[in-house]
Amino acid sequence: MLGVMVLITILSIMNGFEKELRDRILGAVAHVTVSGTDGKLGEWEPQIERLAAVPHVKGVAPYVKNQVMLTHSSLMRGVVVQGIDPKSHDQVSDIGSKLEEGSFDDLKSRGYNIVLGSELAGALQLMVGDKVTVIVPKVQVTPAGVLPRLRRFTVSGIVKPIGSQEIDSMSAFVHIEDAARLFKLRKEVSGIRLKLDDLFMAQSVSKSLQTDLGDGFEVSDWGKEHGSFFRAVKTEKIAMAMILFLVVAVALFNLVASLVMAVNDKEADIAILRTFGMEPNRIMRIFMIQGSIIGIFGTLTGVLLGILLSLNIDTIVPFIENLIGRQIFPADVFYISEIPSDLHWNDVGWIAVAALIFSVLATVYPAWRASKVQPAESLRYE
Repeated sequence: MLGVMVLITILSIMNGFEKELRDRILGAVAHVTVSGTDGKLGEWEPQIERLAAVPHVKGVAPYVKNQVMLTHSSLMRGVVVQGIDPKSHDQVSDIGSKLEEGSFDDLKSRGYNIVLGSELAGALQLMVGDKVTVIVPKVQVTPAGVLPRLRRFTVSGIVKPIGSQEIDSMSAFVHIEDAARLFKLRKEVSGIRLKLDDLFMAQSVSKSLQTDLGDGFEVSDWGKEHGSFFRAVKTEKIAMAMILFLVVAVALFNLVASLVMAVNDKEADIAILRTFGMEPNRIMRIFMIQGSIIGIFGTLTGVLLGILLSLNIDTIVPFIENLIGRQIFPADVFYISEIPSDLHWNDVGWIAVAALIFSVLATVYPAWRASKVQPAESLRYE
């Protein structure tokens, strides 16, 4: 019962963390991106209409992306500047709803405003209203000589932590036209971002688009950029499930031990039944039924408690935190300060079925020992 309950609860919590991370990170990045093979995309306006008509695509937006250096006072940090169109960016990303201060609407053409990730702003000791210098890693020839290309921007917003290092500590957002002027792109963009109605369709949609658009375009999906992270989370969940299943294995060992002890305790009674003519297979059946009842009752009770615990974890954890007077996951340390839970019924199903099967198998050896009891040997000293 305890093993099944703990296994269901822990897997539900890990599913909750995975879902929370997926919603935070994949909600802030594009599901599919289309760009040129040289990192630039010209005559992109017709492609916007074409891509918007593709099945499963619910939002499209152009972007400009390049690496720069940000400097403030004596501090310097290499980041990726993304030029976005505030009017269409919300179609492909929900990062606009995650701003601690400011708004993407403050990004206006020739306004030279910039939005920073919270960790990046903290590293450069910047706040809303401060000035930051953007240095492009390309030089320009002037009468004064060869100088680096740079521009002063005003911090107009800060994005709160979402759990992605790329966004929290390495990204900055400016207006797409300001970025185009900064990088001398003229009327070109780096590419087009797509948001799908089902993020798990990204791989198939990207393959289909690559075939339709041809070799002149490069199509990528979120799995290539963030897939390794989620594969690591999934691997960790599988490893945790295997470790926790050892709890059930220990319980099964205890079931075997208790049935063996029951056989030893009832050896004389078994011998008497054998002298009355009861067949060995019926003796074996008695102990298998006894062990199966224990296993079935424990499994079903554990499933019920595990489901109740998983569905009410958001109430139980705050109660425990109030009881001990401290937060389990402090918001100033962890990206996710609450313990999420996402109960998957298929997890409940395979846990219950596996526990029931192993409970029945655990009864075989004790029941077999009971069926091999010899009446003469057992009743010799009675």
